[in-house]
Amino acid sequence: MNPARVVVIEDEPAIRRGVTDALRASGYEAAEAGDGVRGLEEAVRVGVDLVLLDLMLPRRDGLDVLADVRRVRPTLPVIILTARGSEDDRVRGLKMGADDYIVKPFSARELLARVEAVLRRSLDRPSDVRGARLGRAVIDLPRREIRWSEHERGELSEMEGAILTFLIAHRKRAVSRDELILRIWGIEPAGLETRTVDMHIARLRTKLRDPSGRKTPEAILTVRAHGYMAGPDLIPIDAPAPDEIAL
Repeated sequence: MNPARVVVIEDEPAIRRGVTDALRASGYEAAEAGDGVRGLEEAVRVGVDLVLLDLMLPRRDGLDVLADVRRVRPTLPVIILTARGSEDDRVRGLKMGADDYIVKPFSARELLARVEAVLRRSLDRPSDVRGARLGRAVIDLPRREIRWSEHERGELSEMEGAILTFLIAHRKRAVSRDELILRIWGIEPAGLETRTVDMHIARLRTKLRDPSGRKTPEAILTVRAHGYMAGPDLIPIDAPAPDEIAL
């Protein structure tokens, strides 16, 4: 197995050098950047497995970098390294999608343990998804648009797009209604009737039917006693290329 590639985005040269040296000594590949603009360029490159991100950066704030990383690489693991130790900063970073949070000063031993733990958890993550093909349709998830031809188009609601993205990303297994409620609506399953999920799935199926009347492959399968699953003919399209983001 190839060594994991880690990008270190840190403006303090001594800290950046110490972190990259510790990573390389432990067998990781390490790239580095000293500001937010350069850091974002490095973070979204193909082959990056994890990002170590300082919050207080020149040129672009670390939280802005995190937001763009999440847009381009939704499943890329990110650990925040920062001197900002307040609860509000930690909560904001985690809510924006950071996987872990280490407050300076930290030891190399702690850092490497966190890196190993986050990378281990990331092995079970789904791959990034930007869209899918279904028969002659192309589904553009960022734009929430379905295109059968130049003049035949449909739109998905924000919730429908989120559900479809989640099912495609987890296409190798059935997803329960409770999991969809928790992950898409962001509330405990007891707080929302599962019929709400069924209604959204029904609308999705209707919207994904070919408007020409041609037979459309089944986009979403119902798995008895388990929930829903992306159909085998719903083919994922890869994540956005790095040059699709405005740096």
